[in-house]
Amino acid sequence: MAKTDDTPRRYREDLSEMPDWLKKKKCPQRDKYMSGKRILPQNLTGKEKLADLVDHTFLAYNSARLKEGCQLFVEKMLQPDVTVGMSLSGALTPAGLGCSSIVPLIKAGFVDWIVATGANLYHDLHFALNYPVRVGSFKMDDTELRNNDIVRIYDVLLGYSDCLMATDEILRGILVQPEFQKEMGTGELHHLLGRYAAEWERQAGVKDVSVLAAAYRAGVPCYTSSPGDSTIGMNVAGVELRGNKLRLNPSIDVNETTAFVLAAKRSGGRSAVVLWGGGSPKNFMLQTEPQIQEVLRIKEFGQDYFLQVTDARPDTGGLSGATPSEAVSWGKVDPDRLPDAVVCYTDTTIAMPILTHYALAKHKPRKLRRLYDRRDKMMQALTKEYFLHNKVKMLDGSDPVLE
Repeated sequence: MAKTDDTPRRYREDLSEMPDWLKKKKCPQRDKYMSGKRILPQNLTGKEKLADLVDHTFLAYNSARLKEGCQLFVEKMLQPDVTVGMSLSGALTPAGLGCSSIVPLIKAGFVDWIVATGANLYHDLHFALNYPVRVGSFKMDDTELRNNDIVRIYDVLLGYSDCLMATDEILRGILVQPEFQKEMGTGELHHLLGRYAAEWERQAGVKDVSVLAAAYRAGVPCYTSSPGDSTIGMNVAGVELRGNKLRLNPSIDVNETTAFVLAAKRSGGRSAVVLWGGGSPKNFMLQTEPQIQEVLRIKEFGQDYFLQVTDARPDTGGLSGATPSEAVSWGKVDPDRLPDAVVCYTDTTIAMPILTHYALAKHKPRKLRRLYDRRDKMMQALTKEYFLHNKVKMLDGSDPVLE
């Protein structure tokens, strides 16, 4: 048997053996296109750190997009002058992502304001109350579950009477308290609920399990784009029948979130969005720039950094799958910043813990921006700039008071 050649085969930059016909071929841009990192990762051993795994083995397809998203988040979005907004769609808190990921991101100062579905913030209350949410199966008989007082979110199980109904009863008792008897935005509503959630955590002896409690402590305002589309909103409507005076005004939310983005830019800083899923929270977060440019007629250029994790396709025309390049046409994203825009097509339940771990491993905590505490000042600045750019008076004909 012939002796095998054990000489290592090395990659050679010397192209002397290239055929003449290929040498003569002119490819002036070839080196530019072939300048990327070579795909030749080391064998995995099981001893690697997660951040190193992301950097060195997530090399193609959506693993590469997730790596690019992690690196964009840590290297650019978490710079001191960047205000980070985060949208949350899908049933994330019941799946445990509030505890595992969102709370640590809030505590580290890695998210400054949030837009979530009302359902995410409602189910978050179960954790603050120490009501158990259980692992189940998507193969269960739903009629059998209904007969046994259980509700299902795919493979997550919750007690109907001792979790959902119990949470509702406590929530209704809170919503009729004196501090809720007025008109407010959902940012104030969730801040007030967060105060209760923080106290429930303390009483139950659980720590850092509630997004609303963490946001309350950190001064991170939490909004919902559709306040009636959740069990929180359903309970608000329920107690209104009894004469409760709480009125949720979405215009307050629109203006406050817009003020955050404008303040970030006017302070010489930048604005970033991290979008988990799509839907209404994604749109509500991104519409801040069209609100500035199109409605308030203030000159601006769009978000500086954009990261989305989604399973929605762009070709169906839905907002959930709309790409950052499409968002440029609406003024939502600065066209000069498109290289700093990443879309990763995967499941949030996979990507969020990876990005959170990566960020905490790679970046020290940031100083809390506490936007909730600064809402009034930012709203004054937004109002003043609006009237400076629009030569209009108040609807009653009086001059606006800008101080």
